[in-house]
Amino acid sequence: MAFQRMIVVAVLLVAAGMLGAQPAPTTNSDRSVYGADFRETIKRATDEVFPAVVFIKCVRQTHESGKKSSEEVSGSGVLVASTGQVVTNWHVVDKAVEVRCLLRDGEACSATVVGTDKDTDLALLKLDRPADAPALPFARLGDSSVLREGDFVMAMGAPWGLSRSVSIGIISCTQRFLPENGEYSLWLQTDASICPGNSGGPLVNSEGEVVGINSLGALIGGDLGFAIPSNTVRIVIEQLEEFGRMNWSWTGLQLQPLKDFKRNMYFEGREGVIVAETDPESPARKAGLQPRDRILSVNGKPINAITEEDLPDIRRLLGLLPKYESARIKLLRDAVDVELVLTPREKGDVEGKELDCPRWGFTAKTINQFDNPDLYFYQKEGLFVYGIKYPGNASNAGLRKNDILLKIDGQEIKTREELTAAHRAALDNISKSHRVLLTVLRSGLMKQIVLDFSRDYENE
Repeated sequence: MAFQRMIVVAVLLVAAGMLGAQPAPTTNSDRSVYGADFRETIKRATDEVFPAVVFIKCVRQTHESGKKSSEEVSGSGVLVASTGQVVTNWHVVDKAVEVRCLLRDGEACSATVVGTDKDTDLALLKLDRPADAPALPFARLGDSSVLREGDFVMAMGAPWGLSRSVSIGIISCTQRFLPENGEYSLWLQTDASICPGNSGGPLVNSEGEVVGINSLGALIGGDLGFAIPSNTVRIVIEQLEEFGRMNWSWTGLQLQPLKDFKRNMYFEGREGVIVAETDPESPARKAGLQPRDRILSVNGKPINAITEEDLPDIRRLLGLLPKYESARIKLLRDAVDVELVLTPREKGDVEGKELDCPRWGFTAKTINQFDNPDLYFYQKEGLFVYGIKYPGNASNAGLRKNDILLKIDGQEIKTREELTAAHRAALDNISKSHRVLLTVLRSGLMKQIVLDFSRDYENE
């Protein structure tokens, strides 16, 4: 009986609630956000930027499979000047040997890569058009620092190669830190759909301004995407247009916030940033910086990193320091004030150069301290096995990816030119000998491998 009375009371309460509940009156604000006014706002913003969206197709040359091969990739971009400058992602045009662009009005033309920056995943293209060609519509870069969580945005581009697409969403986070992809910049997180294909396209606010460049999207679930903030884009494309590269300065400092939740390490106070480590032979180590130093200022500018979201701004500050010029570092070491002089150097290439060795059945790549730190630990310069062809002579010989090449037939190999010369000499001498002796370093251990290249797998 008690149970039945509970059910009756529950039903009466629900009924009372249903009878008492009345629909809230629709306000002008609601109509503005969800009704005709909002649709008109979105239409105006779309009309402002959509004509400047570019569909990009590239022929990329790759060596990962053990031989030089070509593949077609596609992405998006946005015109930022009437003379044909297009901003896109670095990963869209990386290793491209041919770039074609399709404009909104149907015009198709080739494009030249003006400059790229892998660290920020940005690239600048210039459309190849006649000097007397008419001016092109272009989009305005907005101020990404004024964005707030909940702001409406649109992701434009060609997802999965489907050109002229727009998806709408909101800014989910204005300062998303992605450790593997955010050395110099935080990311804008959005639930507007960002998929393979609209990478490089614009993220647009309701004012019709580009506030980000689409870059990363979750392949599983369409509600997690990331864009490069327009304020970062503005800094980078100015450098790319002038120098063809970002040309960051390098200090070799590994930084740690005061409240490091991942390492479960917490430092007192709210001033400064902690030195976690200094790279060997780096400007930071030569300057005398040590782990657990608390850097307070750089050239008189205070720097603070409470959480990891504060680190990219500090790295960018260090990365934009003039190269080979002294910078004053004020720090705290064991409660004692210390002043040091840090002289950054040019960061240089962040990726090695690739090389094909046909008939031998493998490709090689130069060792780079930023791209291959594990290999750089063993060998500061030289080449390593980048890809192995299956089936092929290198795979038959037991050569492995990431083997560091030391010698070929007793001759030291440290440059692409030396490897090319050794490869050419071996092929020229194939009638007398079809074997070479490779000396390699594998996980710190030296090995000798006899590579028999008598079989021509390419023509079998």
